[in-house]
Amino acid sequence: MDFDFSPEQKQLKDQVRRYLTDRCDSRAVRVILDGPEPYDRALWRGLGELGYLGASIPEADGGLGLGHLEACVIGEELGRAVAPVPWDSSIAQVAECLVEAGTAAQRARWLPRLAAGGAVGALALAEGAGRVDAGSIRCTARASGDGGAALSGVKIAVADGDVADVAVVAALDAPGSVSLYLLDLDGSGVVRTSVRTLDPTRSHATLAFDGAIAERLGAAGAGLAILERVLDRAAVLVAFAQLGGADRALETAVEYAQGRFAFGRPIGSLQAVKHLLADMYVSATLARSNCYWAAWALATGSSELPVAAASARVAATQAYQLCSRDGLQVHGGMGFTWALDCHLHYRRSNLLALSLGGPSQWEDRLVGLLRDPVAA
Repeated sequence: MDFDFSPEQKQLKDQVRRYLTDRCDSRAVRVILDGPEPYDRALWRGLGELGYLGASIPEADGGLGLGHLEACVIGEELGRAVAPVPWDSSIAQVAECLVEAGTAAQRARWLPRLAAGGAVGALALAEGAGRVDAGSIRCTARASGDGGAALSGVKIAVADGDVADVAVVAALDAPGSVSLYLLDLDGSGVVRTSVRTLDPTRSHATLAFDGAIAERLGAAGAGLAILERVLDRAAVLVAFAQLGGADRALETAVEYAQGRFAFGRPIGSLQAVKHLLADMYVSATLARSNCYWAAWALATGSSELPVAAASARVAATQAYQLCSRDGLQVHGGMGFTWALDCHLHYRRSNLLALSLGGPSQWEDRLVGLLRDPVAA
């Protein structure tokens, strides 16, 4: 079985890389890192104008309708460039929620804007440490007279919550019953508080709701089931972003090791450095294998998707963290300075490791699926 991408998908990958090389080099990333802007608005709009944001959004909803494989190769290039844009939250998470469970009106209102880069989405789940389930959610939804629901509660560490136009919020509509709600964040009853993270190129916020009017997304009480399906798909897309970052960190380390000389020889010839690079290569290659399997499962609708998604998520998280950390080590004392770009990948790798739930949650999910696929 051939898990490789088609020539057309590889051509798309090359096109995205060329575009990002021109528009999103490390200097552009540092403008966001050091400046007041939460993300690169011009780049976000440009990605939308070229159709890259709408690759996996159906054509009827304003996207290109290409499919998830194309979204995977685009995500890999965005991760490689450490692009300071809200792709993971808006496209890999919120757009997937709308495609999975949105009504025709909800899809028509938000998906074309997300595909065009004219809006930003945020997935508001966490209220504390640990996994999101019926026991951890305190945010409530009370039916309002206009057919909507009034949300009350607080969500923490919401990616792009300070700039998002729309949020998908998990809330209790009855004891033990979790539903998803679509909330226009420009409405009343919403207070946003920006929070600092390790990677300032990807902004986060705390969202406080006090009677904020929202509309239900999907069936009542089906929130956790919808999230499970959406997060499996998001895990694959984000894993490709992590894979792209891991590969770039490895390439940068190899380039430096070949060009940096000590005692008349390149440091890449030293055993300790060779071992670091070899470990990075093995980790990134293993992650690519798992990501390709997960991409196949996602594109074909295979029943293997939950296991494949968890495997890709675990492998890609480990690879990106290892490559960004050891790549910094290969650069030696210079690697720890602001002048080099090693810290850009180190920051992003640790942020993405927590973006869909921490590594231990995905490791537990993978073990559970392997032990008992039905129960997990």
